[in-house]
Amino acid sequence: MNKLTKVSCSALCGSLAAVSAAQAGEMSVTGGVDMSWISKGGDTTGNPIGMGSNLTFKGSGELDNGWTFGVTVANLNGNAYSSAAVNIDMGGLGKLNINQGDSGNGIDAFDDKTPTAWEESWGAGLSTGVKLVSGVGTSMNIQYTTPTVLGTTIVLAMAPQMGVADTADKTTAAGEDEKGKGYDATVNINPSLGTEILSGLNLFVGGHYTERTTGSVTIDNDLYEAVAGVTYDLGPVSIGYQQTGHSMGEEISTSAVSHYRGHMYGVSFNINDDLSVSYGHAESRKAGFTNMSNNATAGDENARRVEVDSIQLAYTMGGASIRIADLEGKNVGFSSGTNRDATVVSVSLAF
Repeated sequence: MNKLTKVSCSALCGSLAAVSAAQAGEMSVTGGVDMSWISKGGDTTGNPIGMGSNLTFKGSGELDNGWTFGVTVANLNGNAYSSAAVNIDMGGLGKLNINQGDSGNGIDAFDDKTPTAWEESWGAGLSTGVKLVSGVGTSMNIQYTTPTVLGTTIVLAMAPQMGVADTADKTTAAGEDEKGKGYDATVNINPSLGTEILSGLNLFVGGHYTERTTGSVTIDNDLYEAVAGVTYDLGPVSIGYQQTGHSMGEEISTSAVSHYRGHMYGVSFNINDDLSVSYGHAESRKAGFTNMSNNATAGDENARRVEVDSIQLAYTMGGASIRIADLEGKNVGFSSGTNRDATVVSVSLAF
């Protein structure tokens, strides 16, 4: 009887140890709410009051070999599940990230790196149609990040099937019919060379490739995206410039768009620790096609180009922020003469 008791206790202790090991780590929850008032010129505003809330669950832990791991689960407005990502830090071997398509991986992380006081110039309440690079960032993907050596960090990412996001465990999902695997590569360089004046300089470049799995009458080629730019911080001032390009796999002889190219630039100034202002410009242009009948008369330059300018101000008081953005868009949605403007006032509370 005593022997059985000892065995039972031993088994129980072993089970408890296993449970304790499996639950090692910690979980935290952060969140916030954004309230806004928007006024649109040249368009119907409707009810200008808006509200958005979000919750982010973060867990972390450490393995016996010293590697650390973390998981992030994002819930957006209405407590709706958005995406999840798992990050494994392998120390001197780099980092691995398994991502459900939250737009943070690959060249999607470089969609707009120009400095701003609040939102990107194209993303504060006005739907402009500016073409952004995304790569594998919006699909289920795996990413590897090298350790930083001489100020240089290389990132490689792969999506087994483009167009698929939020795939649950032990399941598969089909993506877009004509797209297969996707690959991203980015390089970020901080060539400070140990000097203070260059410590705020960053150079970045990235490329994306999507393989074409089937052909069609008009879409025969693989898809490519590219981005390159520079940002520089000097005291309270930050400046940035970048260029982007898309090859859509379309034949030039059709009415579809074969290529897009664009550029962005911006400057921000931190007046003090709480107050900042910025100006940003973004532009996208259609190129490499001959038939403009889907948008405007052939050769109409206005239907080829979208431009947006934004002036912004942000003020922070602890967990509260007040943001104002004034935007002007020209030929929005690549529609000739469709000019729109918007003014947005936003209050954010974080906890």
